[in-house]
Amino acid sequence: MKIDDFTNIFVKSNIINTYVAASFFATSIYFIININLYTPIEVILGIVLATIAFKGIANIMFSLVIALFNINNQNDELLFDEVSTRVNGLLGDLSLQESKLKTRVNSQE
Repeated sequence: MKIDDFTNIFVKSNIINTYVAASFFATSIYFIININLYTPIEVILGIVLATIAFKGIANIMFSLVIALFNINNQNDELLFDEVSTRVNGLLGDLSLQESKLKTRVNSQE
C-alpha cells in the first residue's frame, strides 16, 4: 500500500520526464554545436538513440528507487512514536501520583 502511494507520487512528480527532456535537449545542443563533424543522419540517429538510452537509464533508476524503498524504517518510526507517547503518558501519570503522595504526606504532618 505504501509502495503504491510512493510510486504514484514519484510518477506524478515528473522527475523522470524532466530528466529525459533535459538529456534530449543536451544531446540536441551537443549535435548542433558539433554539426560540422556529423552528417544529418548521424545527428538524428544520435539524438534518438541517446534519448532512448537516457529513458532506459531513467527507468532503471526509478526501479532502483522503488526496490530500495524501505518500509521498515517508516514502520519503526511509527512504532517509536507510539511507544514514546505511551512512555510519556506513563511518566506523566507517575509524576501525578508522586505529587499526590507528597501532598498527602504534607497534609498529614
